[in-house]
Amino acid sequence: MAAGTEPRPLPDDVAQSLRHKVFQAQRDWRAPSVVVRVVRRGQVQLDAWAGAADLGSTGPGPTSGPLEPGPDVQYRMGSITKTFTAALVLQARDDGLLDLDDRLDAHLQVPAHGEVTLRRMLCHLSGLQREPVGEVWESLRGPDLDAMLADLAVAEAVLSPQQRWHYSNLAYALLGQVAATVRGTSWEQVLRERLLDPLGLTRTTTEPTAPVARGYFVDPYADRVLPEPLFPGYAFAPAAELWTTSADLARWAAFWAEPDESVLKAATVAEMTHLHAMADLQQWTLGWGLGLMLHRRGERFFVGHDGAMPGFLASMVVHRDSSLGVVALTSTSRAADPLTLAVELAEAVLDAVPELPQPWLPGPSVPADVEGLLGTWWTEGMEFAASWRSGDDHEVDGNDGAHLELQAAGAPASRPPARLRRDGSDRWRVVSGREQGELLRVVRGEDGVPTRLYWATYPMTRLPLPFGS
Repeated sequence: MAAGTEPRPLPDDVAQSLRHKVFQAQRDWRAPSVVVRVVRRGQVQLDAWAGAADLGSTGPGPTSGPLEPGPDVQYRMGSITKTFTAALVLQARDDGLLDLDDRLDAHLQVPAHGEVTLRRMLCHLSGLQREPVGEVWESLRGPDLDAMLADLAVAEAVLSPQQRWHYSNLAYALLGQVAATVRGTSWEQVLRERLLDPLGLTRTTTEPTAPVARGYFVDPYADRVLPEPLFPGYAFAPAAELWTTSADLARWAAFWAEPDESVLKAATVAEMTHLHAMADLQQWTLGWGLGLMLHRRGERFFVGHDGAMPGFLASMVVHRDSSLGVVALTSTSRAADPLTLAVELAEAVLDAVPELPQPWLPGPSVPADVEGLLGTWWTEGMEFAASWRSGDDHEVDGNDGAHLELQAAGAPASRPPARLRRDGSDRWRVVSGREQGELLRVVRGEDGVPTRLYWATYPMTRLPLPFGS
């Protein structure tokens, strides 16, 4: 579906079925509350909630009644905060303030682990221990910045860098400080100025702002709940601090489906959603990009993140191909599974209201120097078709999206062609697909007609010939 077109509404029976799933989840999880929002093309397709966001209080002293959940009630998002921190780091990279392969000590004065690169920290390949030094989950208090940096002297590298995926809140707390340092301000300030304000996320904050859900621990052996204490993150904040509503978080999900170029380039978002590390080494259903979780469910791929803090669990999943986002927030810290709920809701929507194929339309005119490139080329018995296509591929230069493509004959529809942009006279650079990054060079005869191509140095001819002929 073309960007900007209105999504088809959910049929009433589908919407009712999704609401039933939300109610059933709240009951099965014994969660005080669950709130969900589904968005497509930035448009709300479903709001659903069950339970009470705050069960209220009774007995001596002031009493209060239950607070109904809804799209404007704040919940803690936990580690979904990391997607904001990652976006700030990539913004700084795009602005030339850092490189993802910079060492940590290029931006922070640290007593140890300065050799770890920002890229490895973003995709949890740094090997750093999971948490800041100290029993933060017992004290329920994050360290201040000076303490967190000083404690790196005794923090462990539990794995060698890039040995395998290992989740690290400590790495993201440090990344947040890097994003702040290169801007000369605090993480909270750069977050507000560069993400929250531009995207209108007015109900996403570092501290709870009413109306706000209360986090609970649900007794596994009795139908009673205990309010969970707050956890002030301090320097730990860039890893898990933020509070949000289902309305705001759904707006953030929609951003990952259709980025606002003034906030983060679409090509950068695509880079962040590429696989950088595999977390699930058995089934290959969970990978990691640059700050984003990557989920595979059959032939479908979702990006997003989960979150957990005392009293709260949350999930955000996005199906970028259909610009569909689902967010689920709960006010319990045990037994709930908002990720599974969000994915099931997303798949139900995609099954019930699939994307309509876009109609074919004639494309832009073919440039004179491209005309002779079109058609069949061969390299060592392999047949390729060279085409001039229109499209909205953000990784290809050109205002109208027109670009050169090379596709192997008989390639499955699921395998994208190589897309190329100009890189000088009779030079083309592959920007996505097969041989990404490599050069294609055109050789012409005296009459100006292309006679041979060299793609990543492999010769391509109009007839099937062996190499060296």
